Amino acid sequence: MYPLLFELGPLSIYSYGVLLATAYIVGLRFALRRADRAGLNGQRVMDLGILIIISALVGAKLMLFLVEFDRFTSDPAQLLVLLKSGGVYYGGLLLAVPVAWWYIFNYQLPFWTTCDLFAPGIALGQAVGRMGCLLAGCCYGQTTEVPWGITFTNTLAAANVGTPLDKALHPTQLYEAAAMLLVLGLLLAGEQRWKPFPGRTFWTYLLLYGSARFIIEFYRGDPRGLVFDTMPTSQFVSALIVPVSLGMLVYLGRGNGPENSPSRSLS
Repeated sequence: MYPLLFELGPLSIYSYGVLLATAYIVGLRFALRRADRAGLNGQRVMDLGILIIISALVGAKLMLFLVEFDRFTSDPAQLLVLLKSGGVYYGGLLLAVPVAWWYIFNYQLPFWTTCDLFAPGIALGQAVGRMGCLLAGCCYGQTTEVPWGITFTNTLAAANVGTPLDKALHPTQLYEAAAMLLVLGLLLAGEQRWKPFPGRTFWTYLLLYGSARFIIEFYRGDPRGLVFDTMPTSQFVSALIVPVSLGMLVYLGRGNGPENSPSRSLS
């Protein structure tokens, strides 16, 4: 675990920030490559990708502030932690989706096809980003006796994000990184093997991610807010997204939606 990579005078370079930036760049580059193959305007896709990144960052931090409202309002010094953290993924998703949809409608891009081309890149970016979580020590798991448990020892991680030290924990960061690589593979394989229709890749991504995140939440050990004092916020959102995704796949698979012709392969 290396939360601090190196220092250049007064400037500190943190591993999480480097991996998060890498995740956004890799995801955007992958989407641009797919946009070229789909015959979409590369500049429009680039602008949309940057808008998604900005709104995702803002939304993720905003949801983190809301789910840990008492923590941040009781101690103003904790706001520095908020600035350093990536936030809650679902917060970024919930803000980025409507912002992206506004842009797509405003510039008259093919709606579901555009959503489809971004989905695999998002999965790839998540896999990279979770490695940043591992290096930083955040999003850690519960204590465990499984042989693959991971033990953190860096005091900076404990000070920054409250990582428990010298205890074997479920490597939930690796669980999600592996799950997202699997999701990426399934999405790309599905575009070649399954019946194509606009929106299938996007909603399949949400279905698979929501299912994986719901399960992984059982092994998370970090504080992340509770809904009805029983269910973690991200698990609750996952429980909502999974049935919605199934419903949308059935709906769009029957030929409904703003695009009537099958989307071309985007892999």
